[in-house]
Amino acid sequence: MKINEKNLYTFANSKPVDREGYLYFKRDTKFSKRWFVLKGNLLFYFEKKGDKEPLGLLLLEGCTVELSAEEESQQYCFQIQFMTPGEIRTYFMSADCQTSMESWMKSITCASYDYMKLMVAELQRQLEEIDNRNKNQTLSKNEPKTPVKPPRQRQNPFNKLPSSSNQSSHSAAEPSEVRRRTIWQSLYDTNHSSSNTDVL
Repeated sequence: MKINEKNLYTFANSKPVDREGYLYFKRDTKFSKRWFVLKGNLLFYFEKKGDKEPLGLLLLEGCTVELSAEEESQQYCFQIQFMTPGEIRTYFMSADCQTSMESWMKSITCASYDYMKLMVAELQRQLEEIDNRNKNQTLSKNEPKTPVKPPRQRQNPFNKLPSSSNQSSHSAAEPSEVRRRTIWQSLYDTNHSSSNTDVL
């Protein structure tokens, strides 16, 4: 792949950058202190800070970032490994402290385009879950509510309503009135018949 060097240099020195700082970089057999600049998935390295022309760059695709157990001479050492068909390329780097090493390892890992694709896929999955949850909530709100039936009222048979007591007293008084009229009628008939007898 051909790269326009002028444009590449301009891009390497432009702001903002994702991360920058000194690391010890192993070339051939020894470690050399170099100024590194991370922009996107491109890792540039310069001889020193302020240089305009980078010594080289690493395209951070298809790589793994791991702690290095091979370089015992260097503390806080990690490696960037590229695996291609028939070839494994390994680059060793070392930081000044544990915190710096961990920060660089994380930044380089997250710079990969493959990693960004995984992050985009994960964000899309989370958005779909949120959309489905919102749709379910909207459907549940729009569903017609089942009318609530009023509770059945059961009357206590021992509690007589005033109207019913009046009716019962009224109906109870009716037989007495009938008997009273019957008695008066019989007395009247007896007297009337006696008077008739006297007249005859």
